[in-house]
Amino acid sequence: MTGDRALLALLQFADGLFPAGGFAHSFGLETYVQDGRVRDRHDLERFIAAHLEGSAGPADAAAAALAVGAAQREDAEGWIALDARLDAMKTVPEFRLASRQMGRQALRIAAGLGDDLFLARLTRAVDEGRALAHHATVFGVAVGRGGADPERAAAAYLYSTASLLVGAGLRLIALGQLDGQRVLAAMRGRIERLAAAAVAATADDLWSFNPALEIAGIRHASLEMRLFRS
Repeated sequence: MTGDRALLALLQFADGLFPAGGFAHSFGLETYVQDGRVRDRHDLERFIAAHLEGSAGPADAAAAALAVGAAQREDAEGWIALDARLDAMKTVPEFRLASRQMGRQALRIAAGLGDDLFLARLTRAVDEGRALAHHATVFGVAVGRGGADPERAAAAYLYSTASLLVGAGLRLIALGQLDGQRVLAAMRGRIERLAAAAVAATADDLWSFNPALEIAGIRHASLEMRLFRS
């Protein structure tokens, strides 16, 4: 990192209070809870690990790291192409829509925090239908404009993802705050490893393979009772 400015940008955008709308999504966790497959801290830890290892790490975090580079180069077309590639990898409609909604909200806020002409340019591209603004690519470009480096951007994105899922778990199962923090602490080594892999990836290296979680996401739309939108 280049100093406190970069650190503060990472803290702000990775904060669970950042109003991107993540609180409304469980990314298939609600289906697992209703099926009785996630019932305690250890089950939640396994669910989050699968999410990070199979999609958030090799796809989203890698895209966030690449978006930092686009932000530093002010490469709007490269960012748009990266965003389109990530969109093509999100096959579950609820997950794809959630990522777009969170990304657009995050971009609107990021652009509104100052007078960054590059972020304003990306916002216009989204408004004109030339970009979809997935959360990972927006996260990367926003913290990149704030001075963050790719590896720490990837780590912060993965942490925010894990934190989002822990928050969902706290609302869905009988889990205390301490257990939630234990789950997050258990993810530290995994996040460090996945962030290192993400920063070494090119756009051609992005991949996602999480069939069980994707099926849970598809089934979520037909649940009789739902607390979350995904």
